[in-house]
Amino acid sequence: MPTTASRARTVKSAARTPTSSARKPSTQPVQAKRTAIAKAKAVAPDVAARIGSTPATKFRGDADIFGRLVQDHDRHRALLAMVAQTSGKSTERQKLFKELTLELKSHAAAEEQALWSSVMRNPKTTDDARHAVSEHKEIDEMLADLAARDMASPAWLRRFTALRDEYLHHIREEEQEQFVAAQKHLSASDLRYMKQVFNRRKQEEKATTKIDKKIKLKD
Repeated sequence: MPTTASRARTVKSAARTPTSSARKPSTQPVQAKRTAIAKAKAVAPDVAARIGSTPATKFRGDADIFGRLVQDHDRHRALLAMVAQTSGKSTERQKLFKELTLELKSHAAAEEQALWSSVMRNPKTTDDARHAVSEHKEIDEMLADLAARDMASPAWLRRFTALRDEYLHHIREEEQEQFVAAQKHLSASDLRYMKQVFNRRKQEEKATTKIDKKIKLKD
């Protein structure tokens, strides 16, 4: 039977030893990012995906809500970086641009239904929702414009760079400002709705979305 002194030593030792979760932060966000990049890389395994760091968002670790959206964003960051590594009308550029277009369009449609439709109803966050949806439309037009142009031309890469910069600005704004504001006002039922709707809607959209080709911007 342990003595009082030995029990005291055991308690003291346990107090000094952190639990595994206290010693090391959750790897969920890191794994989510790796999974997102791997999905992008599967399209063109030989093309580098240098996306850099992901803008910090405290909702990143919630795999079912905002973390799910950020995971898609990382996939998009990777695809954008990979397209920029390609040249001319290479098979890699064509495949990556097609995947990027389907990803951005299906993500936007699902995000609008799952998140922004709820956010739009609250006067305190209506402006954020309208701003996000407006940028979705602008990005969609830029994609259609690129799809209608010659991939081998220097102007195509210049326009693609403009699209990349616009989209990176858009998702950085969502992650650092709009998601933070939305979280404060979404109800428990709104969050349940978002979990139920986003993945299903995105899959449906990606399976049926067509790539539009329409020049919108002047040289």
